Amino acid sequence: MRYITVENLAFQYDAEPVLQEVSYHLDSGEFVTLTGENGAAKSTLIKATLGILTPKSGQVTLAKTNVTGQKLRIGYLPQQIASFNAGFPSTVYEFVTSGRYPRRGWFSRLTDHDEEHIRVSLESVGMWENRDKRIGSLSGGQKQRAVIARLFASDPDVFVLDEPTTGMDAGTTQTFYDLMHHNAKEHGKAVLMITHDPDEVKGYADRNIHLVRNQDLPWRCFNIHDNKEGGHVH
Repeated sequence: MRYITVENLAFQYDAEPVLQEVSYHLDSGEFVTLTGENGAAKSTLIKATLGILTPKSGQVTLAKTNVTGQKLRIGYLPQQIASFNAGFPSTVYEFVTSGRYPRRGWFSRLTDHDEEHIRVSLESVGMWENRDKRIGSLSGGQKQRAVIARLFASDPDVFVLDEPTTGMDAGTTQTFYDLMHHNAKEHGKAVLMITHDPDEVKGYADRNIHLVRNQDLPWRCFNIHDNKEGGHVH
């Protein structure tokens, strides 16, 4: 099922064109990476896709429902995550658990299935052993992993991730990719992930979308290609 369709999207900051005639799609069951050189407007593209930024032109269509007919849920992890000062009161476990409540209502009791989902979410980013620590006491990398675990716990239909493995060690990174691949293939989730190292995730991803500069134009205008299929993504 097609969850995201982007057609001929263009975006500019003030008078400077940044993206032009960008088209791509994301389907349920897909794990897709998004790459490009530094300054290739990868983060800008996903923000424009999600409506955080307003495109100059083009069409973005987001499905209203998921494969089961329920309202589509999108989870977005920006590159710059929220900071937590030393006085932030929640433990890691409490913080990750808060991502689960919107699915059941804030005053609902969590089930055994919910608790298992929270545990797996924490284990997937190597944070289970830190579950009783205060968020504010963690290192920057640990805080990022806690935010990722909370996103997992919320169980969205679409994961949109901006370089999520920053600060992870090699083992945790592989576990993370395994989980993303499992979510796509076994649970029909859709994953769109910006990465600076496509070779690292190549064995897990179905497609790689690559932003490239169009040298024929005077501004930073990018077209989009699918590395696996070749040619323009439609």
